[in-house]
Amino acid sequence: MTQRSTAEGILFTDQYQLTMAQLYFELGIHESQAQFDHFFRHYPDYGDHRAGYCVNAGLASLLDWMAAARFGESELELMRAMRSRTGRSLFNDEFLSWLRSHGNFGGISLEAVPEGRVVHAYVPLTVVRGPLAIAQILETPLLNMLNFQTLIATKAARVRQSAGDATVLEFGVRRAHDRGGNAGTRAALIGGADFSSNAGISHQLGYPPKGTHAHSMVQSFLALGMTELESFQAFAELYPDECVLLVDTVDTLESGVPNAIRVFEELRKKGFEPVGVRLDSGDLAHLSTQTAQMLDKAGFPEASIVLSNDLDEIRIRQIKEGIRQEANRRGLDAEPIVDRLVYGVGTRLITSSGHSALGGIYKLVALHSPSGWKPVTKASENPAKTPVPGKKRAWRLYNQDGRAAADLLTLENETPDRDLLQDSRAKAHSKGSPLPQLTLKHPWQDREGCTLKTDQVSGIEPLLAETLCRGRPVGDRPHIEQIRAIRRADVARLPKDVRDLTNPQSYPVWVSEPLWALKERLLTSILPENA
Repeated sequence: MTQRSTAEGILFTDQYQLTMAQLYFELGIHESQAQFDHFFRHYPDYGDHRAGYCVNAGLASLLDWMAAARFGESELELMRAMRSRTGRSLFNDEFLSWLRSHGNFGGISLEAVPEGRVVHAYVPLTVVRGPLAIAQILETPLLNMLNFQTLIATKAARVRQSAGDATVLEFGVRRAHDRGGNAGTRAALIGGADFSSNAGISHQLGYPPKGTHAHSMVQSFLALGMTELESFQAFAELYPDECVLLVDTVDTLESGVPNAIRVFEELRKKGFEPVGVRLDSGDLAHLSTQTAQMLDKAGFPEASIVLSNDLDEIRIRQIKEGIRQEANRRGLDAEPIVDRLVYGVGTRLITSSGHSALGGIYKLVALHSPSGWKPVTKASENPAKTPVPGKKRAWRLYNQDGRAAADLLTLENETPDRDLLQDSRAKAHSKGSPLPQLTLKHPWQDREGCTLKTDQVSGIEPLLAETLCRGRPVGDRPHIEQIRAIRRADVARLPKDVRDLTNPQSYPVWVSEPLWALKERLLTSILPENA
């Protein structure tokens, strides 16, 4: 077995998942059906700005991994060789024999919020049901893949929001965390990037990779006694249809842009049109304004200006504001300049700079016993850390303007879509009949809640969809382009103040009164008497 398959196969999990799985085996509960919920409690906070929503991503990557991962002889031999501190075998032969026969994800079922959808704190993104021991082993890889891609897709959605309709290029693979660069590129494309410089994963996902050239190309020509102009000419000769020239190696306005214009004129004489120039250093707002004027004067008003160098959603907004301020001072129209910008976003996107990990968690919420399903929770001194227990459903409520108004968690058998909408239509024909309403509670603050009436709601939709049934995929897997369309629609339906890039308003997430009561009963039953 290769080192890579060892590290990235079924053993891509934490050691304690394996030791817990053996304990379940010894107790005879390893095949008891269990439900784990995957959710997060806090949106990314980047320091001087923060997110008000997340974008779900990573599900396809997880499903691909689950389909291939299993305990084979090589993995079992590694586990068999492990010893305790006193030299005893850490894993016994009976448990390893069970893993040989059952150590795969063929018994796991998943419900999940589809990729690309906007997701919120405390609402399950993924619901895992299956044998307790195997569902436990799944925790680490699930959190690794879904948390990271959701984090990067969220950052990309914010960059897209700031960039508007401009093209966004993902340039981050060189600064990514090892092979996480591929997962990050996929998530960035879901979240809002149009293309990526990452060649391999771009081809795999069906998008042409995009790029320009590095400073080293110009430097190489200079080191060999040639000029910046000659380097530009050589590049344009080889790529006349894809000519984007990096103009800040020597002097942006005195050398780079004038030399690029000369090459563009030569290209046009040969029947080609240049794509544009790239700026990677300096005052990008000022240089963009000056470069746009120089290109316009030379007859290239359609040439793009690609910006890079530590861009993120806030930096992009600042650059656009800077261009508008400078243009105003000089009596120029800023919008044609802003409209020709292309943003190459690298390090700050692929690393989610300022908030490097989504705190997604994986909690046991129900376990099947001889008497049926039993809801499970854990008590905490911090009420926010007490999971919402049991088998449940997640819903999104829309107001009369078609905007997302709140997310709602209910017991599995509750039907708020019927109770609030269908029943209300029937009662509307009965004069004097009160409209249906729901009493809603905060997920963990017992004094917060509200009453929701029918006339406040225009639609309710379930968020979780069956994705995997006992190891078998359910439905067709959407293409990335379909996922991007889902993201665009969902973000557009968010209230404007929730989408604010710096200080968003909190999005409401509620639990139904019956679900809240269930949680309270469980806590009462597990807490010490009179605690």
